[in-house]
Amino acid sequence: MAKILIIDDERSIRNTLREILEYEDYEVEDVDNGVDGLQLIEKKDYDLVLCDIKMNRMDGMEVLTEGLAIKPDLPFIMISGHGTVETAIEASKKGAFDFISKPPDLNRLLITVRNALDRGSLVVEAKVLKRKVSKVRPILGNSQAIIKIKETIDRVAPTDARVLVTGANGSGKELVARWLHEKSNRSSAPLIEVNCAAIPSELIESELFGHEKGSFTSAIKQRIGKFESASGGTLFLDEIGDMSQSAQAKVLRALQENKITRVGGEKEIDVDVRVVAATNKDLLKEIEAGNFRMDLYHRLSVILIHVPPLVERKDDISLLTQNFLDEICNEYGMPVKKISDAALEALKALPWTGNIRELRNMVERLIILSDKTITDNDVRAFANPSAPVAAGGDTNGAAQTDFDQFNNFQEYKDFAEREYIKFKLEKNNWNVSKTADDIDIQRSHLYSKIEKFGLKRGE
Repeated sequence: MAKILIIDDERSIRNTLREILEYEDYEVEDVDNGVDGLQLIEKKDYDLVLCDIKMNRMDGMEVLTEGLAIKPDLPFIMISGHGTVETAIEASKKGAFDFISKPPDLNRLLITVRNALDRGSLVVEAKVLKRKVSKVRPILGNSQAIIKIKETIDRVAPTDARVLVTGANGSGKELVARWLHEKSNRSSAPLIEVNCAAIPSELIESELFGHEKGSFTSAIKQRIGKFESASGGTLFLDEIGDMSQSAQAKVLRALQENKITRVGGEKEIDVDVRVVAATNKDLLKEIEAGNFRMDLYHRLSVILIHVPPLVERKDDISLLTQNFLDEICNEYGMPVKKISDAALEALKALPWTGNIRELRNMVERLIILSDKTITDNDVRAFANPSAPVAAGGDTNGAAQTDFDQFNNFQEYKDFAEREYIKFKLEKNNWNVSKTADDIDIQRSHLYSKIEKFGLKRGE
Protein backbone atom coordinates (compact mmCIF):
# COMPACT_ATOMS: atom_id res chain seq x y z
CA MET A 1 0.00 0.00 0.00
CA ALA A 2 1.55 3.28 -1.15
CA LYS A 3 1.99 6.01 1.48
CA ILE A 4 1.10 9.56 0.45
CA LEU A 5 1.71 12.78 2.39
CA ILE A 6 -0.49 15.85 1.77
CA ILE A 7 0.91 19.27 2.74
CA ASP A 8 -1.70 22.04 2.43
CA ASP A 9 -2.89 24.81 4.74
CA GLU A 10 -6.53 24.52 3.53
CA ARG A 11 -8.43 21.94 5.57
CA SER A 12 -11.10 21.52 2.89
CA ILE A 13 -8.49 20.65 0.23
CA ARG A 14 -6.71 18.22 2.57
CA ASN A 15 -10.00 16.49 3.40
CA THR A 16 -11.01 16.26 -0.26
CA LEU A 17 -7.64 14.84 -1.33
CA ARG A 18 -7.59 12.40 1.60
CA GLU A 19 -11.10 11.14 0.79
CA ILE A 20 -10.25 10.59 -2.89
CA LEU A 21 -6.93 8.85 -2.23
CA GLU A 22 -8.13 6.66 0.63
CA TYR A 23 -11.03 5.50 -1.57
CA GLU A 24 -8.34 4.34 -4.04
CA ASP A 25 -6.76 2.34 -1.19
CA TYR A 26 -3.77 4.61 -0.57
CA GLU A 27 -2.47 5.24 2.95
CA VAL A 28 -2.68 8.99 3.54
CA GLU A 29 -1.29 11.44 6.11
CA ASP A 30 -1.72 15.20 6.03
CA VAL A 31 -0.29 18.32 7.69
CA ASP A 32 -1.15 21.99 7.36
CA ASN A 33 2.36 23.44 7.01
CA GLY A 34 5.70 22.77 5.34
CA VAL A 35 7.80 22.65 8.50
CA ASP A 36 5.87 19.70 9.93
CA GLY A 37 5.79 18.15 6.47
CA LEU A 38 9.58 18.15 6.21
CA GLN A 39 9.89 16.58 9.66
CA LEU A 40 7.59 13.75 8.55
CA ILE A 41 9.51 13.30 5.28
CA GLU A 42 12.71 12.95 7.29
CA LYS A 43 11.24 10.43 9.77
CA LYS A 44 9.03 8.30 7.53
CA ASP A 45 9.14 6.61 4.15
CA TYR A 46 6.55 8.11 1.80
CA ASP A 47 6.01 7.08 -1.80
CA LEU A 48 4.60 10.46 -2.87
CA VAL A 49 4.05 14.01 -1.59
CA LEU A 50 1.20 16.34 -2.67
CA CYS A 51 2.29 19.86 -1.70
CA ASP A 52 0.53 23.23 -1.94
CA ILE A 53 2.66 26.11 -3.25
CA LYS A 54 1.20 29.07 -1.37
CA MET A 55 1.36 28.39 2.38
CA ASN A 56 1.90 30.56 5.43
CA ARG A 57 4.79 29.13 7.47
CA MET A 58 6.87 27.88 4.55
CA ASP A 59 6.46 28.30 0.81
CA GLY A 60 5.78 25.10 -1.14
CA MET A 61 8.82 25.66 -3.39
CA GLU A 62 11.02 25.69 -0.29
CA VAL A 63 9.41 22.46 0.90
CA LEU A 64 10.08 20.93 -2.53
CA THR A 65 13.76 21.94 -2.50
CA GLU A 66 14.42 20.80 1.09
CA GLY A 67 12.31 17.67 0.71
CA LEU A 68 14.31 16.51 -2.32
CA ALA A 69 17.52 17.27 -0.43
CA ILE A 70 16.34 14.81 2.26
CA LYS A 71 14.88 12.17 -0.12
CA PRO A 72 16.17 12.81 -3.67
CA ASP A 73 13.97 10.13 -5.28
CA LEU A 74 10.70 11.15 -3.57
CA PRO A 75 8.11 12.29 -6.20
CA PHE A 76 6.44 15.65 -5.49
CA ILE A 77 3.18 16.79 -7.11
CA MET A 78 2.71 20.53 -6.59
CA ILE A 79 -0.83 21.96 -6.31
CA SER A 80 -1.94 25.60 -6.37
CA GLY A 81 -5.03 27.75 -6.79
CA HIS A 82 -2.93 30.41 -8.53
CA GLY A 83 -1.41 28.20 -11.17
CA THR A 84 0.45 29.75 -14.08
CA VAL A 85 2.70 28.34 -16.77
CA GLU A 86 5.67 30.09 -15.13
CA THR A 87 4.89 28.49 -11.76
CA ALA A 88 4.62 25.04 -13.34
CA ILE A 89 7.95 25.49 -15.15
CA GLU A 90 9.66 26.67 -11.95
CA ALA A 91 8.30 23.66 -10.02
CA SER A 92 9.50 21.33 -12.77
CA LYS A 93 12.98 22.88 -12.75
CA LYS A 94 13.19 22.36 -8.99
CA GLY A 95 12.42 18.65 -9.41
CA ALA A 96 8.62 18.35 -9.09
CA PHE A 97 7.06 15.41 -10.92
CA ASP A 98 4.00 17.42 -12.02
CA PHE A 99 1.82 20.45 -11.30
CA ILE A 100 -1.96 20.43 -10.68
CA SER A 101 -4.27 23.45 -10.35
CA LYS A 102 -6.97 23.83 -7.66
CA PRO A 103 -9.65 22.64 -7.54
CA PRO A 104 -8.09 19.38 -8.81
CA ASP A 105 -9.78 17.42 -11.58
CA LEU A 106 -10.44 13.95 -10.12
CA ASN A 107 -9.34 11.91 -13.14
CA ARG A 108 -6.23 13.98 -13.80
CA LEU A 109 -5.27 13.81 -10.13
CA LEU A 110 -5.52 10.01 -9.97
CA ILE A 111 -3.68 9.51 -13.26
CA THR A 112 -0.88 11.85 -12.11
CA VAL A 113 -0.64 10.09 -8.73
CA ARG A 114 -0.41 6.65 -10.40
CA ASN A 115 2.22 7.89 -12.87
CA ALA A 116 4.27 9.47 -10.06
CA LEU A 117 4.14 6.26 -8.00
CA ASP A 118 5.12 4.19 -11.04
CA ARG A 119 8.01 6.52 -11.73
CA GLY A 120 9.14 6.26 -8.09
CA SER A 121 9.08 2.47 -8.31
CA LEU A 122 11.07 2.55 -11.56
CA VAL A 123 13.71 4.82 -10.01
CA VAL A 124 14.17 2.40 -7.09
CA GLU A 125 14.28 -0.61 -9.42
CA ALA A 126 16.81 1.12 -11.67
CA LYS A 127 19.05 1.85 -8.70
CA VAL A 128 18.84 -1.78 -7.56
CA LEU A 129 19.69 -3.02 -11.05
CA LYS A 130 22.58 -0.58 -11.39
CA ARG A 131 23.92 -1.72 -8.04
CA LYS A 132 23.67 -5.35 -9.16
CA VAL A 133 25.39 -4.63 -12.48
CA SER A 134 28.03 -2.30 -11.07
CA LYS A 135 30.66 -4.09 -9.06
CA VAL A 136 32.17 -0.89 -7.67
CA ARG A 137 30.57 -0.20 -4.31
CA PRO A 138 31.70 2.62 -2.03
CA ILE A 139 34.32 1.90 0.60
CA LEU A 140 32.35 2.61 3.76
CA GLY A 141 33.85 3.58 7.08
CA ASN A 142 35.11 6.51 9.12
CA SER A 143 37.78 4.65 11.07
CA GLN A 144 41.38 5.82 10.76
CA ALA A 145 42.38 2.65 8.89
CA ILE A 146 39.69 3.15 6.22
CA ILE A 147 40.46 6.88 5.87
CA LYS A 148 44.13 5.97 5.32
CA ILE A 149 43.19 3.35 2.69
CA LYS A 150 41.04 5.88 0.79
CA GLU A 151 43.85 8.44 0.88
CA THR A 152 46.35 5.85 -0.38
CA ILE A 153 44.03 4.86 -3.23
CA ASP A 154 43.65 8.52 -4.26
CA ARG A 155 47.44 8.93 -4.32
CA VAL A 156 48.37 5.63 -5.96
CA ALA A 157 45.52 5.04 -8.44
CA PRO A 158 46.62 7.63 -11.07
CA THR A 159 50.08 6.00 -11.28
CA ASP A 160 51.03 2.62 -12.79
CA ALA A 161 52.64 1.43 -9.56
CA ARG A 162 51.93 -2.21 -8.72
CA VAL A 163 49.93 -2.71 -5.54
CA LEU A 164 49.74 -5.66 -3.16
CA VAL A 165 46.57 -5.71 -1.06
CA THR A 166 46.65 -7.86 2.07
CA GLY A 167 43.93 -8.80 4.54
CA ALA A 168 41.70 -11.58 5.79
CA ASN A 169 38.99 -13.22 3.70
CA GLY A 170 35.88 -11.03 3.40
CA SER A 171 37.63 -7.85 4.56
CA GLY A 172 37.26 -5.99 1.24
CA LYS A 173 40.51 -6.53 -0.68
CA GLU A 174 38.68 -6.90 -3.99
CA LEU A 175 36.88 -3.60 -3.42
CA VAL A 176 40.20 -1.83 -2.91
CA ALA A 177 41.46 -3.30 -6.19
CA ARG A 178 38.34 -2.14 -8.02
CA TRP A 179 38.74 1.43 -6.76
CA LEU A 180 42.44 1.44 -7.73
CA HIS A 181 41.29 0.67 -11.27
CA GLU A 182 38.26 2.99 -11.18
CA LYS A 183 40.36 6.01 -10.17
CA SER A 184 43.24 5.20 -12.49
CA ASN A 185 43.99 6.53 -15.97
CA ARG A 186 43.12 3.02 -17.19
CA SER A 187 39.50 3.08 -15.97
CA SER A 188 38.11 3.10 -19.53
CA ALA A 189 39.99 -0.14 -20.26
CA PRO A 190 39.03 -3.51 -18.73
CA LEU A 191 39.68 -4.73 -15.21
CA ILE A 192 40.39 -8.46 -15.57
CA GLU A 193 40.20 -10.62 -12.45
CA VAL A 194 41.90 -13.95 -11.85
CA ASN A 195 41.30 -15.98 -8.68
CA CYS A 196 44.56 -17.91 -8.46
CA ALA A 197 43.18 -20.20 -5.73
CA ALA A 198 40.20 -21.29 -7.86
CA ILE A 199 42.24 -22.43 -10.90
CA PRO A 200 44.08 -25.80 -10.83
CA SER A 201 47.86 -25.36 -10.87
CA GLU A 202 48.15 -27.18 -14.23
CA LEU A 203 45.77 -24.67 -15.86
CA ILE A 204 46.89 -21.40 -14.28
CA GLU A 205 49.55 -20.70 -16.92
CA SER A 206 47.08 -21.22 -19.76
CA GLU A 207 44.59 -18.97 -17.94
CA LEU A 208 47.12 -16.17 -17.50
CA PHE A 209 49.11 -16.35 -20.73
CA GLY A 210 46.81 -18.20 -23.13
CA HIS A 211 47.78 -21.15 -25.30
CA GLU A 212 48.26 -22.14 -28.90
CA LYS A 213 46.14 -24.73 -30.64
CA GLY A 214 47.45 -28.25 -29.95
CA SER A 215 49.79 -27.19 -27.15
CA PHE A 216 48.14 -29.82 -24.90
CA THR A 217 45.41 -32.44 -25.21
CA SER A 218 42.35 -30.22 -24.70
CA ALA A 219 43.78 -27.20 -26.55
CA ILE A 220 41.53 -27.52 -29.60
CA LYS A 221 41.90 -23.85 -30.52
CA GLN A 222 44.04 -20.83 -29.72
CA ARG A 223 43.13 -19.00 -26.54
CA ILE A 224 43.92 -15.46 -25.40
CA GLY A 225 45.11 -15.25 -21.78
CA LYS A 226 44.21 -12.77 -19.07
CA PHE A 227 47.40 -10.72 -19.55
CA GLU A 228 46.46 -10.04 -23.18
CA SER A 229 42.80 -9.44 -22.31
CA ALA A 230 43.83 -6.85 -19.72
CA SER A 231 46.26 -5.04 -22.01
CA GLY A 232 45.72 -1.30 -21.56
CA GLY A 233 43.86 -1.94 -18.32
CA THR A 234 44.35 -3.60 -14.95
CA LEU A 235 44.97 -7.26 -14.08
CA PHE A 236 43.79 -8.22 -10.60
CA LEU A 237 45.51 -11.37 -9.31
CA ASP A 238 43.43 -12.42 -6.31
CA GLU A 239 44.83 -14.96 -3.78
CA ILE A 240 48.24 -14.78 -5.44
CA GLY A 241 49.76 -16.66 -2.51
CA ASP A 242 48.20 -19.82 -3.97
CA MET A 243 49.90 -19.51 -7.36
CA SER A 244 52.17 -22.37 -8.47
CA GLN A 245 55.95 -21.87 -8.60
CA SER A 246 56.16 -22.25 -12.39
CA ALA A 247 53.40 -19.67 -12.90
CA GLN A 248 55.16 -17.32 -10.47
CA ALA A 249 58.31 -17.46 -12.63
CA LYS A 250 56.35 -16.55 -15.77
CA VAL A 251 54.48 -13.74 -14.02
CA LEU A 252 57.81 -12.35 -12.80
CA ARG A 253 59.14 -12.32 -16.38
CA ALA A 254 55.97 -10.65 -17.63
CA LEU A 255 56.32 -7.93 -15.01
CA GLN A 256 60.01 -7.41 -15.77
CA GLU A 257 59.79 -7.30 -19.55
CA ASN A 258 56.11 -6.51 -20.25
CA LYS A 259 56.11 -9.50 -22.58
CA ILE A 260 54.38 -12.88 -22.42
CA THR A 261 54.55 -16.10 -24.39
CA ARG A 262 51.49 -18.31 -24.81
CA VAL A 263 51.70 -21.92 -23.65
CA GLY A 264 53.00 -23.94 -26.60
CA GLY A 265 53.99 -20.79 -28.48
CA GLU A 266 57.31 -19.16 -29.32
CA LYS A 267 56.30 -15.63 -30.24
CA GLU A 268 56.73 -12.94 -27.60
CA ILE A 269 53.70 -10.69 -27.20
CA ASP A 270 53.92 -7.16 -25.78
CA VAL A 271 51.43 -6.42 -23.00
CA ASP A 272 50.66 -3.18 -21.20
CA VAL A 273 48.99 -4.03 -17.89
CA ARG A 274 48.93 -2.64 -14.41
CA VAL A 275 49.00 -5.51 -11.92
CA VAL A 276 47.17 -5.36 -8.59
CA ALA A 277 47.56 -8.48 -6.44
CA ALA A 278 45.80 -9.57 -3.25
CA THR A 279 46.34 -12.28 -0.69
CA ASN A 280 45.08 -13.42 2.69
CA LYS A 281 48.43 -15.10 3.42
CA ASP A 282 51.57 -13.73 5.05
CA LEU A 283 53.79 -13.80 1.97
CA LEU A 284 56.97 -13.27 3.97
CA LYS A 285 56.25 -16.52 5.84
CA GLU A 286 55.43 -18.19 2.52
CA ILE A 287 58.84 -17.02 1.22
CA GLU A 288 60.55 -18.54 4.28
CA ALA A 289 58.67 -21.80 3.69
CA GLY A 290 59.81 -21.82 0.04
CA ASN A 291 56.30 -21.44 -1.35
CA PHE A 292 56.62 -17.94 -2.81
CA ARG A 293 59.37 -16.17 -4.73
CA MET A 294 60.99 -13.22 -2.96
CA ASP A 295 61.78 -11.46 -6.25
CA LEU A 296 58.12 -11.67 -7.30
CA TYR A 297 57.04 -10.34 -3.90
CA HIS A 298 59.24 -7.28 -4.35
CA ARG A 299 57.93 -6.77 -7.89
CA LEU A 300 54.34 -6.86 -6.69
CA SER A 301 54.64 -4.86 -3.48
CA VAL A 302 55.70 -1.44 -4.77
CA ILE A 303 52.74 -0.20 -2.72
CA LEU A 304 51.34 -2.22 0.18
CA ILE A 305 47.75 -1.70 1.33
CA HIS A 306 46.55 -3.68 4.33
CA VAL A 307 42.79 -3.98 4.84
CA PRO A 308 42.07 -4.49 8.55
CA PRO A 309 39.60 -7.12 9.80
CA LEU A 310 36.20 -5.92 10.96
CA VAL A 311 37.04 -6.50 14.64
CA GLU A 312 39.69 -3.78 14.33
CA ARG A 313 37.18 -1.25 12.95
CA LYS A 314 34.06 -1.91 15.02
CA ASP A 315 33.10 1.77 14.94
CA ASP A 316 32.28 1.25 11.25
CA ILE A 317 29.74 -1.49 11.95
CA SER A 318 26.82 0.95 12.43
CA LEU A 319 27.46 2.66 9.09
CA LEU A 320 27.97 -0.65 7.27
CA THR A 321 24.84 -2.16 8.81
CA GLN A 322 22.62 0.76 7.82
CA ASN A 323 24.00 0.67 4.30
CA PHE A 324 23.28 -3.07 4.02
CA LEU A 325 19.77 -2.55 5.44
CA ASP A 326 19.00 0.05 2.73
CA GLU A 327 20.58 -2.02 -0.03
CA ILE A 328 19.02 -5.39 0.80
CA CYS A 329 15.54 -4.04 1.60
CA ASN A 330 15.53 -2.21 -1.74
CA GLU A 331 16.58 -5.40 -3.51
CA TYR A 332 13.68 -7.23 -1.84
CA GLY A 333 11.24 -4.42 -2.65
CA MET A 334 10.30 -3.83 0.98
CA PRO A 335 10.40 -0.79 3.29
CA VAL A 336 13.77 -0.33 4.96
CA LYS A 337 13.74 -1.95 8.38
CA LYS A 338 14.91 -0.05 11.43
CA ILE A 339 17.51 -1.33 13.87
CA SER A 340 17.73 -0.43 17.54
CA ASP A 341 20.84 1.03 19.19
CA ALA A 342 20.98 -2.05 21.44
CA ALA A 343 21.01 -4.29 18.34
CA LEU A 344 23.93 -2.30 16.89
CA GLU A 345 25.84 -2.74 20.15
CA ALA A 346 25.06 -6.46 20.05
CA LEU A 347 26.46 -6.62 16.50
CA LYS A 348 29.64 -4.85 17.61
CA ALA A 349 30.15 -7.47 20.32
CA LEU A 350 30.30 -10.37 17.81
CA PRO A 351 33.69 -11.83 16.74
CA TRP A 352 33.20 -11.31 12.95
CA THR A 353 35.56 -14.00 11.74
CA GLY A 354 34.04 -13.62 8.26
CA ASN A 355 34.48 -9.82 8.25
CA ILE A 356 32.36 -7.59 5.94
CA ARG A 357 31.02 -10.56 3.99
CA GLU A 358 29.74 -12.14 7.20
CA LEU A 359 28.17 -8.85 8.34
CA ARG A 360 26.23 -8.49 5.09
CA ASN A 361 24.94 -12.06 5.33
CA MET A 362 24.01 -11.42 8.95
CA VAL A 363 22.04 -8.26 8.05
CA GLU A 364 20.24 -10.14 5.28
CA ARG A 365 19.32 -12.89 7.77
CA LEU A 366 18.02 -10.33 10.27
CA ILE A 367 15.91 -8.61 7.59
CA ILE A 368 14.25 -11.91 6.71
CA LEU A 369 13.71 -13.26 10.22
CA SER A 370 13.00 -10.10 12.24
CA ASP A 371 9.93 -7.85 12.49
CA LYS A 372 9.79 -4.15 11.53
CA THR A 373 12.52 -3.16 14.00
CA ILE A 374 15.59 -5.37 14.50
CA THR A 375 16.34 -5.75 18.20
CA ASP A 376 19.28 -7.01 20.24
CA ASN A 377 17.24 -10.16 20.95
CA ASP A 378 17.05 -10.77 17.20
CA VAL A 379 20.82 -10.40 16.91
CA ARG A 380 21.39 -12.90 19.72
CA ALA A 381 18.80 -15.31 18.28
CA PHE A 382 20.08 -15.25 14.70
CA ALA A 383 23.78 -14.48 15.12
CA ASN A 384 24.69 -18.12 14.66
CA PRO A 385 23.36 -19.44 11.34
CA SER A 386 23.60 -22.97 12.72
CA ALA A 387 21.26 -22.15 15.59
CA PRO A 388 17.74 -23.66 15.45
CA VAL A 389 14.93 -21.58 13.96
CA ALA A 390 11.86 -21.92 16.17
CA ALA A 391 8.30 -21.15 15.14
CA GLY A 392 6.86 -18.26 17.09
CA GLY A 393 10.28 -17.35 18.46
CA ASP A 394 10.11 -20.00 21.17
CA THR A 395 13.36 -21.92 21.22
CA ASN A 396 12.42 -24.10 24.18
CA GLY A 397 11.78 -27.58 22.92
CA ALA A 398 11.45 -26.42 19.32
CA ALA A 399 12.26 -28.80 16.54
CA GLN A 400 15.71 -28.04 15.20
CA THR A 401 16.37 -27.38 11.55
CA ASP A 402 18.84 -29.66 9.79
CA PHE A 403 21.17 -27.06 8.30
CA ASP A 404 23.15 -29.68 6.40
CA GLN A 405 20.23 -29.89 3.96
CA PHE A 406 21.11 -26.46 2.50
CA ASN A 407 23.76 -26.32 -0.22
CA ASN A 408 24.13 -22.53 -0.01
CA PHE A 409 22.85 -19.47 1.79
CA GLN A 410 20.21 -18.76 -0.87
CA GLU A 411 18.53 -22.11 -0.14
CA TYR A 412 18.57 -21.39 3.60
CA LYS A 413 17.25 -17.87 2.99
CA ASP A 414 14.32 -19.17 0.90
CA PHE A 415 13.55 -21.75 3.57
CA ALA A 416 13.62 -19.18 6.38
CA GLU A 417 11.53 -16.68 4.39
CA ARG A 418 8.93 -19.33 3.58
CA GLU A 419 8.64 -20.45 7.21
CA TYR A 420 8.41 -16.85 8.45
CA ILE A 421 5.64 -15.91 5.99
CA LYS A 422 3.78 -19.16 6.68
CA PHE A 423 3.93 -18.51 10.45
CA LYS A 424 2.68 -14.92 10.07
CA LEU A 425 -0.18 -15.97 7.76
CA GLU A 426 -1.30 -18.66 10.19
CA LYS A 427 -1.01 -16.23 13.10
CA ASN A 428 -3.33 -13.81 11.26
CA ASN A 429 -5.71 -16.60 10.20
CA TRP A 430 -4.57 -16.16 6.58
CA ASN A 431 -5.71 -12.54 6.42
CA VAL A 432 -3.30 -11.44 3.66
CA SER A 433 -3.95 -7.72 4.11
CA LYS A 434 -3.30 -7.85 7.87
CA THR A 435 -0.22 -10.03 7.37
CA ALA A 436 1.20 -7.63 4.77
CA ASP A 437 0.76 -4.74 7.23
CA ASP A 438 2.21 -6.84 10.04
CA ILE A 439 5.44 -7.64 8.18
CA ASP A 440 5.48 -4.26 6.41
CA ILE A 441 5.38 -5.29 2.75
CA GLN A 442 2.86 -4.59 -0.02
CA ARG A 443 0.00 -7.04 -0.47
CA SER A 444 0.97 -7.67 -4.08
CA HIS A 445 4.49 -8.54 -2.91
CA LEU A 446 3.10 -10.92 -0.29
CA TYR A 447 0.85 -12.61 -2.87
CA SER A 448 3.95 -13.11 -5.05
CA LYS A 449 5.77 -14.73 -2.12
CA ILE A 450 2.80 -17.01 -1.38
CA GLU A 451 2.77 -18.11 -5.01
CA LYS A 452 6.58 -18.47 -5.15
CA PHE A 453 6.72 -20.73 -2.10
CA GLY A 454 3.50 -22.61 -2.93
CA LEU A 455 1.92 -21.79 0.43
CA LYS A 456 -1.63 -23.06 1.01
CA ARG A 457 -4.03 -22.61 3.86
CA GLY A 458 -4.14 -25.55 6.26
CA GLU A 459 -1.11 -27.32 4.78
